Amino acid sequence: MDKDSQNFPIDGKRDNPCSGKYMYVHRLPSRFNSDSLKDSRTLNKWFDMCSSIMNSGFGPRIETPQVIFHNRMKQYKCLTNNSSMASAVFVPFYAGLDVGRYLWDYNTTVRDCLPYDIVDWLRNRAEWKRLWGQDHFFTIWKSTGLGGNKLMPLPESMNMTMLSTETSSYCNEFSVPYPTYFRPSTYIDVIHWQKQVRSRKRRYLFYFASAPHPTMNDSIRIQIINKCLTSKNTCKLLDCNSSANKCGTPVQVLKVFRNSVFCLHPPGDSYTMCSMFNSILAGCIPVFFHPYSAYAQYIWYFPKNYTSYSVYIPANDIKHGSVSINESLSRFPEDRVVAMRKEVVKLIPKRVEKVKKDAKEEKDPSVGFAAWNCWKLKLSGIMGDPPLEQLF
Repeated sequence: MDKDSQNFPIDGKRDNPCSGKYMYVHRLPSRFNSDSLKDSRTLNKWFDMCSSIMNSGFGPRIETPQVIFHNRMKQYKCLTNNSSMASAVFVPFYAGLDVGRYLWDYNTTVRDCLPYDIVDWLRNRAEWKRLWGQDHFFTIWKSTGLGGNKLMPLPESMNMTMLSTETSSYCNEFSVPYPTYFRPSTYIDVIHWQKQVRSRKRRYLFYFASAPHPTMNDSIRIQIINKCLTSKNTCKLLDCNSSANKCGTPVQVLKVFRNSVFCLHPPGDSYTMCSMFNSILAGCIPVFFHPYSAYAQYIWYFPKNYTSYSVYIPANDIKHGSVSINESLSRFPEDRVVAMRKEVVKLIPKRVEKVKKDAKEEKDPSVGFAAWNCWKLKLSGIMGDPPLEQLF
């Protein structure tokens, strides 16, 4: 008898704390995950990712949520070696690291090799044939970064759930928070931290960390930088392009976050950024300029009432000069700011807990499962930008 079956009676749900929560982790050949960590220099053409894969993926430089999630899954209290007992099956494939190795200077055959191999491996497993993979899930870095290979559009991938720090437009994608700089040892540490950031006196009205993006002509970042340079009493600008670049230093970044009432998060190379979650950890009220930066992404994580914890200023209003960031944020009365910060601080200990899908009997579960999500397309700007009230 499987040891999990011995520990927890299957029939007695009241006596079984893991009932409905069992997870099975596929034991993949090492070429699908750990082999990619053997030479950090091959993971990114532009820099050595050695510091990113240290400490089980926590860095000091955090770039590998796939490694972090895999190691966290190994500690999950309701793991089972009996896949028939599992409510979900985790596939520890390091998809983001794989595509990074071959994104430049390689042909499509090389880039697509491992994606084809992993779905072929899964397709021949008994666990897959039970629900055709609809109870399977895997993690990626940003799904927008996987355009370099064919993993996502493969029929098998579209049957699985994909967890990503930034999703694109498929119904089987779900966004999860970026890893952050905050590493509490106990829950008491979290409580103490929340008390500190809730009551802290803040010197600056708003904060922005950035560097000019010469190739991003449509970005509002340059306008925000210029505004900060002329509003030094109210805006703290952290220049990520200076010789003493402090944007990659956790202590410096969190220090500025904790001294600012609002933190600005305009889209950059993509819609989302790790800094958004680090600013929330510091009790800094986020200011968004596109709904796809948060509201349409982290539907498991953020409250539906976006005005309770954040400020939304449409990017077009900044581009056309019809709205002043300084004036808009200065209008918030103190009691409203306190209430918003309280909601932000509540978000600190929250995490995504589970994914649940309904299986369809006697029918291929891929039908209609990963269709294009028009709601996401609208929010990403591809099909227009509806009023935010239509999101909820």
